Amino acid sequence: MTDYFEVHERDAAARLGELRLAESVTTPALVDDADADTPGDPHRILSDAGSRWASEPDPPEGNESILTVLPHRGLPAGTPEEVSEAFAADPEPVQFPSAAVVSPTTAADHGTDAYVLSGAPGVVGHAAAFVDAVTTVREAVPADTALYLPGVATPRNVATLVYAGVDLVDPHRAVVRGTEGRYLTTDEAYFLEDLDELPCACPACRTPRDEFDRQDCVAHNVNALAAELRRVRRRVRDGRLRDYVEGQARQDNWLTATVRRLDQEYGYMEERTPLVRRAELAAATEDAIRRVEIQRFAQRVTERYVPRFDDRPLVLVPCSARKPYSDSQSHKQYHDAIQWRAHVVSMTSPIGVVPQELELTYPAQHYDSVVTGRWSANEIEFVSRVLRKYLEDTDYPEIIAHVPGEGYRDICERVEDALDLDFSYTVTDHPTTADSLGNLAAELEGWGKYPKREREHNTIRAVADYQFGAGAGDELFEDLSTQGRYPQLRADDADGEQLAALAQQYGTLSLTTAGARRWVDSDVPTKTVEIEPFVPHGSVLAPGIVDASDDIRVGDDVVVRGAAAFGVGRAEMSGPEMRSSTRGIAVQMRHVEEQ
Repeated sequence: MTDYFEVHERDAAARLGELRLAESVTTPALVDDADADTPGDPHRILSDAGSRWASEPDPPEGNESILTVLPHRGLPAGTPEEVSEAFAADPEPVQFPSAAVVSPTTAADHGTDAYVLSGAPGVVGHAAAFVDAVTTVREAVPADTALYLPGVATPRNVATLVYAGVDLVDPHRAVVRGTEGRYLTTDEAYFLEDLDELPCACPACRTPRDEFDRQDCVAHNVNALAAELRRVRRRVRDGRLRDYVEGQARQDNWLTATVRRLDQEYGYMEERTPLVRRAELAAATEDAIRRVEIQRFAQRVTERYVPRFDDRPLVLVPCSARKPYSDSQSHKQYHDAIQWRAHVVSMTSPIGVVPQELELTYPAQHYDSVVTGRWSANEIEFVSRVLRKYLEDTDYPEIIAHVPGEGYRDICERVEDALDLDFSYTVTDHPTTADSLGNLAAELEGWGKYPKREREHNTIRAVADYQFGAGAGDELFEDLSTQGRYPQLRADDADGEQLAALAQQYGTLSLTTAGARRWVDSDVPTKTVEIEPFVPHGSVLAPGIVDASDDIRVGDDVVVRGAAAFGVGRAEMSGPEMRSSTRGIAVQMRHVEEQ
């Protein structure tokens, strides 16, 4: 049971946590031995109880002001599994803050508050080995425990270490590099003698250049590492660490490879990535296409979403810089030509395709991309694949491509050929010229408008499919009436009882208890949190949870039920984290009924 570590915020695998010692330490943190004389400001909270190789150390005394690394047998990276297992040492339970030394082979729940990755220096620098080691350990130990990688952190790599799931690092490598005369920054490791001036303003670097020696270099390196960790913590709070890491990882090939390797560990990253975020998603590199948020959106649009307007023509249009698209000047011009006579789907990199009903849904109205006017081969390939999959099971009577030539036309022609379809192209020069808009309007001659009620009902049902699963729109909202004005819609049943509301900020549905009961009674798999027999007020803490669905993600609407209460709220942990955690807020409740 974890008593001294709690996770407060999550940004994919990165976490903002708290080591609850006599003096609280916010993680990810820079830590060192309690009696170390390292310059700078690492938290001196570690105590190593010793190795069990030569002899059995005395049992550690420990106290609540330090994190005690329990007696251990450390092994280098690459040690065969049978050797690791043969020499594995199970730590004895203690009543003070503690850490167990583990390898990917021996990682398990040892009841400690933190875990130290043995052989970390042997995997850092090798993307596949590093990602395998971190993900294996992280998945084997409880979610509400800290992961410590000793002897590996530098200002250049620490952001990527945290992004992978590391909570604690030390200044040892930065110190060693300083004694060797290597001056570390977030993008380079300079030989001290090659620097005519110091590119930093930390206290150590205020020393005149001709007096700056290797001891000063040590102090600078530790300061630079501590400063980078402060920057990383801020990024985690903002939900924007990935944006930062994509740029920072470019400073070293192995870091770039690590980020891409983590993207390939989709299950590990998807489980830890929130369903929605407050922050804008900055798609500044092609690596953004592989982000969980992008892949998840494309997957749900092509596997869950049901095109309920496919008895009308489909109009494919380009995206816009302004979000949501319908607020942009270009899309207002498209609307004036279309006049609700067709179904509109926007094509965009890196999102793929965005049906008009999902234009609010994260990340469709929350991203910003770099616009060069030219599509890359990877962008064309990705959007083509998503559009093709979207169209495979549809039956639109006509497909109109109101798109410019560069990139968009290439995508449409690829999909035309692949699915043996015939698109009508209406753009002569630019989508918003009078001739092009006239062509679009003429192509829709003879089609009547679909009514406002149909638009609103289909929007609610489309979001339900996307959010809760295929078929949810029809199961939960069969007898539907809508109140309010888009985008602030309320979904009621035929008797006027509210079932849900469309949250404009994220484009998701917030269920009432009536809506939650419909979800439970439907054939759509319910995301359920089973709790002890109590009535929650405000939030449900992890210790009160009996079980939780595997597919719950941070930001999901979840049904909370127990012998004493039934309610609905927003998940603050993933389902697996709820089950393995003993501290922290698991669900923020919205509505609760006593039973």
